[in-house]
Amino acid sequence: MKRILKISAYIVLTPVVLFALFLAYSTISNYKPAHITNISLNEGTVVDIYDTLNIFNWNIGYGGLGDDMSFFYDGGEQVRTSLERTNENLQGIISQIKSHDSIDFYMLQELDINSRRSYKHDQYKALQNEMPDYFGSFACNFKVFFIPVPVSDPMGKTHSGIASYSKYQPFEVNRHAFEGNYSWPKGLFLLDRCFMVQKFYTSNGKELFIINTHNSAYDDGTLRLRQMKLMREFLLAEYDKGNYVIVGGDWNQNPPKKGESAKIHKDEHLTRIRIAENFMPEGWNWVYCENIPTNRMINKAYNPETTITTTIDFFLISPNIQKIELKNIDLAFKHSDHQPVVFSFGFID
Repeated sequence: MKRILKISAYIVLTPVVLFALFLAYSTISNYKPAHITNISLNEGTVVDIYDTLNIFNWNIGYGGLGDDMSFFYDGGEQVRTSLERTNENLQGIISQIKSHDSIDFYMLQELDINSRRSYKHDQYKALQNEMPDYFGSFACNFKVFFIPVPVSDPMGKTHSGIASYSKYQPFEVNRHAFEGNYSWPKGLFLLDRCFMVQKFYTSNGKELFIINTHNSAYDDGTLRLRQMKLMREFLLAEYDKGNYVIVGGDWNQNPPKKGESAKIHKDEHLTRIRIAENFMPEGWNWVYCENIPTNRMINKAYNPETTITTTIDFFLISPNIQKIELKNIDLAFKHSDHQPVVFSFGFID
């Protein structure tokens, strides 16, 4: 009887001990970036304030969230798409990027450099190879040695982030960590959100800040609000110094609408937030259009008749930046659950 009890105890305790060791290692190896991390310091090149410049923004969904995808975390069924489809998506993304040869700044989100979900493609390097004349910068926001869900087919190792490529060489690039995250142990396996700041000299002695952001998606709204308040303080401080400021990316929020306060809409898997109209002081402008959606729900494969879509990819510009043109590019979500946005701007001296 004692032998049976001992064996039973081993059977019960072994998985408990293994899971405790797994959590311990996950905690020890947890990615903990500093509040501000310098990515590069360079000589820098000068941006002429009399030029009209263009920015291309796109969350590429690590080449794994094309129109076929039904993602488990959004209520779907798949953990990752096939290797063949991942390769097809990546080639489609590269083709779309290369088709816009007049772009001065590319701002991309969700690039994998060593992740199971994208078959360990180094997408940052692959894109840099296709743009040899651009200066590339990468900021990690997702680094986990093993994600254990779903249990039947775990996501496994994930290393991902945001990337910016520019024709001009920035004199400094920094990663800014967003404050706050999910509590332990959930926070061990989710993104460490950030925004990346590229700084450029301009021909009138001021500085141009090109900021790539990827805000939280699955919180109840409070985390996103804290992130936005932190970013606002940074933006206002730099504008007060006389600098030019442009922020673009995947905000995971809807842009403000005239006459509307902050708005929260919750469904089973996602909380949608609309930024309050008065979030930024007068003179700052949100630049977007909603005639073509920039994001889709990925709980099912894309169906243009039934899939829920929205606009969460756009720009915020300081009062000394002039909007010239903005357009969303309709790709029918073929290669990503997001669609590109192209923005043309000038300077107000």
